[in-house]
Amino acid sequence: MSDFPIFDGHNDTLLNLHLEHRGNGRSFFERSEVGHIDLPRAREGGLAGGFFAVFTPNRRRPATEKEKKADAENFKKTKKGYKVPLPDPIRHKDALRFTTAVATHLFEIEKASEGQVKIVRSAKELRKCLRDGTFAAILHIEGAEAIDTNYDALHILHAAGLRSLGLVWSRPTNFGHGVPFSFPKSPDTGPGLTKAGKGLVRTCNELKVMIDLSHLNEKGFWDVAKISDAPLVATHSNAHALCASPRNLIDKQLDAIKETGGMVGINFHVGFLREDGRFKEPTSLTEIVRHLVYIAERIGIDHVGFGSDFDGATMPHDLADVTGLPRLIQVLQEHGFDKAALKKITHENWVRVLRQTWGE
Repeated sequence: MSDFPIFDGHNDTLLNLHLEHRGNGRSFFERSEVGHIDLPRAREGGLAGGFFAVFTPNRRRPATEKEKKADAENFKKTKKGYKVPLPDPIRHKDALRFTTAVATHLFEIEKASEGQVKIVRSAKELRKCLRDGTFAAILHIEGAEAIDTNYDALHILHAAGLRSLGLVWSRPTNFGHGVPFSFPKSPDTGPGLTKAGKGLVRTCNELKVMIDLSHLNEKGFWDVAKISDAPLVATHSNAHALCASPRNLIDKQLDAIKETGGMVGINFHVGFLREDGRFKEPTSLTEIVRHLVYIAERIGIDHVGFGSDFDGATMPHDLADVTGLPRLIQVLQEHGFDKAALKKITHENWVRVLRQTWGE
């Protein structure tokens, strides 16, 4: 177990638990060989909590053989990389229905935990959970399809506990445009935020809902930077200079994040780590360290943390699940990160940014 409580910027565990064909019907409270996070393995790995994403998938059932074949044909490999077309938009009513069901799963986990798990709604609650050993969960929505352009659903979801929102996933919404899953490619892939998107940023600021910039294209990023009065945060993105995926951040974006006091959560997905962008080859967790070092050296140790993408991505072969986090801490120590730096990376930076965004 890690000597430092680890707070993580992104996981897809709720979706993994909710969809039986992904989670195999597993329970959050029982140790499993399926997926990356459950409470017993989180305790073993030193994971003290994180952002629990609610994401509406492109299909709400297993793909048919015909659909799998079509997907394979759409996945166009090149000599140096790959190109995947953007998925189709999701209807608001479908996304809201699915989001409500998955978010309810998190509320049920909190209730069934008998005090072991808490959905945190303030920085004060988060700090208390980290001190007391209560597993802290932040309700986050990845892709704002569940939000209507009048923002009524946002107000209701905020009242229920929503504290973090990604404006887009990698598909267009009423608010903006996500980047495609392609490589190599710039994040400058399309237009900026719509009028409704700019209004959504302002409304999130008013409600003190954190805005997540991961998946958003570059023009959208700069629109948020102009409008938002909160720290700029990308919960699960890496350095584009080291891996030319449009999901990663160029140096100018990193500099803007620093200027606002924001931060980047390092994504553990191998396809966003490797210089060649590949995601099926064996990949060491030292690739995580490479990105963390680059960002820390460019914008400072106060602006970087973890944003694993557990239960939603392909992990390095020596970080099979959350129980591998102590090994990652050990490798960071071997690369010269001292105790003070590790405290910032593992949890203190997240606490600071959330306090600046939410207030106490």
